[in-house]
Amino acid sequence: MERDPAQTERPAAAAQAALRRHWGYETFKPLQEEAVAAALAGQDCLVVLPTGGGKSLCYQLPAAMGRGLVLVVSPLIALMDDQVAAAREAGLDADALHSNLEAGHRGEAYRRLAAGKTDLLYVSPERLLVGDLLEDVAPRLILIAVDEAHCVSHWGHEFRPEYRRLAEVLERFPRAARMALTATATPAVQEDICAQLALRGPARFIGHPDRPNLVYRAFARRDQTAQVLEVVRIHSGEGGIVYAQTRKDVERLAAKLEGEGVSCAAYHAGLPADRRRRAQDDFVNERLDVVVATIAFGMGIDRSNVRYVVHANTPRSIEHYQQESGRAGRDGLPADCVLLFAASDLALHRALALKDGPLAPERQRVLERQLREIGRYAVAPVCRHRLLVEHFGAIYQAKEADADMEAAGCAACDVCLGETKSLSDEEALLTAKKVLSGAWRMGGRFGAGYVVNLLLGRNDERMTRNGHDALQVFGILKESGEAAVRSWMDQLIVQGFLEVVEEREYPLLRITPAGQDLCRDEGAVRLGVPAAPAGRSRKKSRTLRKGLGADLPSDEELFERLRRLRRLIAEKLGVPPYVVFHDSALVEMAALKPKTLAALRGVKGVGDRKLERYGRVFLDVISGQSPESAA
Repeated sequence: MERDPAQTERPAAAAQAALRRHWGYETFKPLQEEAVAAALAGQDCLVVLPTGGGKSLCYQLPAAMGRGLVLVVSPLIALMDDQVAAAREAGLDADALHSNLEAGHRGEAYRRLAAGKTDLLYVSPERLLVGDLLEDVAPRLILIAVDEAHCVSHWGHEFRPEYRRLAEVLERFPRAARMALTATATPAVQEDICAQLALRGPARFIGHPDRPNLVYRAFARRDQTAQVLEVVRIHSGEGGIVYAQTRKDVERLAAKLEGEGVSCAAYHAGLPADRRRRAQDDFVNERLDVVVATIAFGMGIDRSNVRYVVHANTPRSIEHYQQESGRAGRDGLPADCVLLFAASDLALHRALALKDGPLAPERQRVLERQLREIGRYAVAPVCRHRLLVEHFGAIYQAKEADADMEAAGCAACDVCLGETKSLSDEEALLTAKKVLSGAWRMGGRFGAGYVVNLLLGRNDERMTRNGHDALQVFGILKESGEAAVRSWMDQLIVQGFLEVVEEREYPLLRITPAGQDLCRDEGAVRLGVPAAPAGRSRKKSRTLRKGLGADLPSDEELFERLRRLRRLIAEKLGVPPYVVFHDSALVEMAALKPKTLAALRGVKGVGDRKLERYGRVFLDVISGQSPESAA
């Protein structure tokens, strides 16, 4: 890349000018400017910003200023080519070197690197550890950025052994600043990252973990397929990810959705590589609306306009949930995150973790803590935003209610929207005692389903044979309904008053000592009324309008025509649509309807290069021309 004229200015002014010229933004997002300044000053830093908080710009902007080479270490091989395409669209000289690169492209990348023309180079940790790049990058290297840095930590949720060896490579470049970046890191993980990467007196830029544009909902799972389908239909025609726990669940759900006419595909590690690649490419390029997947899908996905993420099963930890649900709404527009919870999911996670033998004591403690935390998040009748924020060591400031909403708190979760009600202390204690009494009377010899039937008063041959239909607890909760009883049972399991114990491969429900104490009025319990169906999501028009942060008039028809134009351009270039423009830029175009290139330049996300390449055709569509003729 040619020397940026902005680099002759003061560093802060030069960074601001580069931001405006290359990315089309007038202001930085929180902590971006500070991270860029640290990198330019040669200082190591740790950057923890939520998904959508603009982490990549923290290392891309120093590369855009012509100061030297920025090396980005990333585990996301599937995403690197898209990241390079997006950087080039912003006017950067970027390349990637990884195992999936074709020989011709690899040769070109090496030639540009050797000639000193590369300003931004993406590599996988495995590729960097080979060692043959060190001589080529050393002379111009100003910054080494380690993306997805939580992978370096034993405490992190995606531990990668090869990341633990990065420090030995970093020591080969003592004059280059080091930047570790991640979206999710508890204070313990932050400390481990700094230690494992040997960051030298690092500046720490820890953003607030809240994602206010996301609406979090956690429901008791009743009918998995029906509940998932309900959310998908609310967002018909929009991009979404459905996560399931096992490969079998993935294939079953994908088949059901396809049978209902949903544009979707399955994705899990057991599928052939070409089928996985096709599903990922079709989703990223907006030829596919929905992917049903295990957690094998997602880290290589950078589609900015995912409007919803559904967890059909409970994830393994809050860190996993934050990372996976965070793939929704990366463009800053509102998006929905729905979690369907059952206590059996936690038991399955535990069983899968132990399938190869007992865990080390430390790892066992971490697993149990993670399962308790995600269980509490899913069932506690407490603001979901607050629970997530406090888990990552931050303080949550509740918002006042919107003018068109009655809810206060976060106004963006099932609890604060009134879709989940908390029982009073007296109601919760009385209800808990009834459930616990049923389990206690069964003596830990029956499963949860049998205890549910007991409490609901369902008399069958087995119940009669055991004489349990004559017990006082028989039918004690028959007015509450099965969904409520099962939900309360799950909540009591998560809070430690009940437990599920495997005996001869059969899960038995038992009351714990804490549950016995609660029945004697020793202790406290919180219970919520089972969640309402997920049918209260906003309509698309509201989503688009609120996404701008102002009541600008939205033009849905124009927005869809701009999307079609973007897709046509992306197909010609062979890049994902978000590389051309994010949805947020199209929303603003549809609302403001600029008539000149100067006015279009004022839209956020329209930099000099994109204005030059696409400005005229987007103005043509805004003025009424069809996308097909404009493209």
